[in-house]
Amino acid sequence: MDFGQALEKLKQGHKVARKGWNGKGMFIYLVNGTKVFRENLRNEAKQHVQPTVPALTTCVQINAHIDMKAADGSIVVGWLASQTDMLAEDWETVE
Repeated sequence: MDFGQALEKLKQGHKVARKGWNGKGMFIYLVNGTKVFRENLRNEAKQHVQPTVPALTTCVQINAHIDMKAADGSIVVGWLASQTDMLAEDWETVE
């Protein structure tokens, strides 16, 4: 399938990967948006989030994004597709 079809599968809750990816177990998945209490933010995010709107005083909106499980088992937060990925037609759903 092409990248547009892969995006639709992500929106339906599936994990997808390219047949051409070398690493075993690699796939991408959609992380839904959520609100997080400011005091629960970690690392640098905590120091960079300054409330400018009263509604943000207690919570921060984490927007939906695509993450990747890499071949070494790590998670790539906010994975970005390359032009090659976007033009590829070897996308498939994975279990």
